[in-house]
Amino acid sequence: MVAFPNCKINLGLHIVNKRADGYHDIETVFYPLPFFDVVEIITDPKESSFQITGLSIDNNIDNLCLKAYQILQKDFPRLPSVKIHLQKNIPIGSGLGGGSADAAFTLQLINQKYQLGISIEQLEKYALQLGSDCPFFIANEPALALGRGEILKRISLNLKGYYLLLVKPSISIKTADAFSKIKPAVPDKKIEDVIQLPIKDWQQYLTNDFEKIIFEQYPSIGQLKEKLIQHGALYGAMSGTGSTVFGIFKEEKKIPFEDENLSFEKWLKL
Repeated sequence: MVAFPNCKINLGLHIVNKRADGYHDIETVFYPLPFFDVVEIITDPKESSFQITGLSIDNNIDNLCLKAYQILQKDFPRLPSVKIHLQKNIPIGSGLGGGSADAAFTLQLINQKYQLGISIEQLEKYALQLGSDCPFFIANEPALALGRGEILKRISLNLKGYYLLLVKPSISIKTADAFSKIKPAVPDKKIEDVIQLPIKDWQQYLTNDFEKIIFEQYPSIGQLKEKLIQHGALYGAMSGTGSTVFGIFKEEKKIPFEDENLSFEKWLKL
């Protein structure tokens, strides 16, 4: 059985509080994108295994797909051994949530394939054990995310008809490193309100708190954002903790990146 995990972008991202448990309270909007990895699960009578093709991952043993199977096996010990094959297309360390999507879709795939009868609410609880943004990919609809990212409020937001350009430099940002440098603050404007404004006004009001510290450390990432805006993006920003930047356009266009050291560039029609 096969599933197609998609990635997401963050529309705005505020870090509002450092919690006693070491996590941060955030405010952001997750928006799903039509750009996919592929996960296949096959029953194996011998032992469970994990294989990856496409983009490489540093540590296959700790892959979230395998962890997703393992947390379900604890509660459903009769689950058979499986072969998990991941075709990795979504860049790693990019702020697009590809690993979280892979984990969430693996949970759903196992639930469906072996008829476990797990509810959406319980799947979201399992997903939270794998990562703060994993629960989003269970319902996989535009949502305001609060708390660690697991408190989700569905919102009415439709970017259908627009074009989106994803650009990733040959830099990967470790999420933990980015959070270690952030200074929480309550924003002047709530993202929930800003997202209701016309897209042409987002550039002024819809902000990502990580951009300041990431752009100071890696000026080339900030320059990529500015280049997208200069070439007509209605809104340009960094997604999550980076390093991917994106622009929302009315139409696809040729943007020269000959002088930038990119590892990834992709247009999507929303």
